[in-house]
Amino acid sequence: MDPRSTTRAPDWTVPAVEQVVPGVWRIPLPLPGDGLRAVNAYAVAHGERVAVVDAGWALPSSETVLEAALAELGYRLDQVSDWLVTHAHRDHYTQAVALRRRAGGRVTLGEGERASVRLLAAPGEDLHGARVRMLRRAGAPQLAAELLAARHDHEPRDWEEPDRWAPDRARIPLGERELEAIETPGHTRGHLVFLDRGAGVLFAGDHVLPHITPSIGFEQAPQESPLRAYLASLRLLREMPDALLLPGHGPVTESVHARVDQLLEHHRVRLVDSLAAVDAGAHTAYEVASRLGWTRRGRRLGELDLFNATLAVLETEAHLSVLVERGLLRCTEVDGVRHYAR
Repeated sequence: MDPRSTTRAPDWTVPAVEQVVPGVWRIPLPLPGDGLRAVNAYAVAHGERVAVVDAGWALPSSETVLEAALAELGYRLDQVSDWLVTHAHRDHYTQAVALRRRAGGRVTLGEGERASVRLLAAPGEDLHGARVRMLRRAGAPQLAAELLAARHDHEPRDWEEPDRWAPDRARIPLGERELEAIETPGHTRGHLVFLDRGAGVLFAGDHVLPHITPSIGFEQAPQESPLRAYLASLRLLREMPDALLLPGHGPVTESVHARVDQLLEHHRVRLVDSLAAVDAGAHTAYEVASRLGWTRRGRRLGELDLFNATLAVLETEAHLSVLVERGLLRCTEVDGVRHYAR
């Protein structure tokens, strides 16, 4: 089961089989026209079987890469015992469901994802329905209309439920290794990370990413306060022993704690900037988002594509909600649009 010797590629998206610790390999899988370009799957060996953490988007190109990578490690798809999925976004979950049909293996997802998955699997459900309603509430009817017009682009319709809804702190034995599923809501309400205490590694999904800040609350059944949940989940990881960060997107990184500190600081600054935008005359989430910079390049909202503009407005709404919860802003709703003021 020894893989071919590999050197960590300078570009984390390059197809490769990278051993990160003994018995664990990172496998980047392609994404279709996505700004992220790739998603990381992780193969975890246990004897004659292998588990896969985050299986990717159900696409022929992604399946080909994953199957070839497992073969390089000496495994077939029908030797996958478990598909362990951090959350129900299409680029992490849908290939696990598709390959379960073809080759077997048990699919595990956090029980907090139940509401979103059941909506996604419902006949006739509009996959963008919740987001359209949230954009209208945020004062962005034009973005809502564009999202409705693009609602069929690249959307898988074969959503199915997992074999197991994992509760918080579920133990997952994999031979001599044990993973602990830890609820970390925020990116989605049922997001899990998988902690291997023995090896000192954290399969972090999209909860902690090394180069970008995860989107907040972009899901079919939104949480009441996704940013409040996200900040609490970050603090939870900060209180636990540090570990090697195995992210859903980006290279393996030495310290979970170091990146958590950066993310907490980012959102502290974002809350300050959002409050300042309201003081300067912005009153809806869309207006506030239009006054902020986005991405590491500080781009304006109007420069973003539809998908990322949607994420930006919904994340701004989440920050404004936390400011209301902290008593720093008031929120009133007029004709279905939320307005914020001191």
